[in-house]
Amino acid sequence: MSSTELPFVPATSVLPEVVRVRVAEGERLRSVGLPGVTLSIRSRPPARAGLPPALYVHGLGGSSQNWSALMAELEGVVDCEAVDLPGFGDSPPPDDGDYSVTGHARAVIRYLDAAARGPVHLFGNSLGGAVATRVSAVRPDLVRTLTLVSPALPELRVQRTAVPTALLGVPGVAALFTRLSKDWTVEQRVRGVMALCYGDPERVSPEGFQHAVEELERRLRLPYFWDAMARSARGLVNAYTLGGQQGLWRQAERVLVPTLLIYGGRDQLVGYRMAQKAARSFRDSRLLSLPDAGHVAMMEYPDMVAGRFRELLAEVGALGSVRGADASGGTGDAVSEAGADNDGTATGGDAAGASADTGD
Repeated sequence: MSSTELPFVPATSVLPEVVRVRVAEGERLRSVGLPGVTLSIRSRPPARAGLPPALYVHGLGGSSQNWSALMAELEGVVDCEAVDLPGFGDSPPPDDGDYSVTGHARAVIRYLDAAARGPVHLFGNSLGGAVATRVSAVRPDLVRTLTLVSPALPELRVQRTAVPTALLGVPGVAALFTRLSKDWTVEQRVRGVMALCYGDPERVSPEGFQHAVEELERRLRLPYFWDAMARSARGLVNAYTLGGQQGLWRQAERVLVPTLLIYGGRDQLVGYRMAQKAARSFRDSRLLSLPDAGHVAMMEYPDMVAGRFRELLAEVGALGSVRGADASGGTGDAVSEAGADNDGTATGGDAAGASADTGD
């Protein structure tokens, strides 16, 4: 490891005294131990028994809290769970230090296999969108529908406002940024993130802003915070450069389930122009464009996102048996083409790629 590389911090050595993660009214938080990783799962008890399961995957720097507003909107529609990816939210780092897109996807697959909840309605935002795309491509048996909010998929011309996030993955940059920003207040940091991620930061309530400040204060006390951020950013950049069957756009083409794509017209991290490419790449896609939204439409306009997802569910209800047959029939080919490991995730040096979500 070079002297500029961030050291790997094993999970067993990072148990500092920090304030507890906020759990909103009506939510529950539990820890699930799996081979090589421990995941924190946020859930909202369904309004009634028998609702289909859903799993939400957050973006870079975010947590399961990013989905709380949408989970509340959909509590009468699906049985909601949101995962904290390894090293984020309340989940400790992975035992092997793997923060690649493949590593994060492997963690999601291990949870879904262990929980036996699949197939689920899978949601992903930004980095979580790349992770959800990979999961859907290599394990279609685990996914019933896919909803992607500003997914971090490769762009040839990255927006200038997204470059600093990509640079976070360069060895030494995170440490340099930490030194340069040591005098910034937590409030200043949160305002900067919200200005980057929201189409209109004024939509954030004073209470929501205070909750974000408290959460960032908590995370900054974690010795692995910057390590997880930098390695995940590096992983996403690496995933952007992969070609062949492991390329994210190639995997998007192999997704067979009904897919809802949501893009914000004011997104400073994922180009709005990518919406049409995504709509062409995912075989069974429909597109929701929100001109005033930024990078986290599910936080800015949860009612609109929920409404369009309900429409998707209605479509799936009419076509479900056909889609299910198609998805299960494609499982073997999708996995074997990717060169999958025992979890069904594509192997190889792919890692996670650049986005800088709200805490996302």
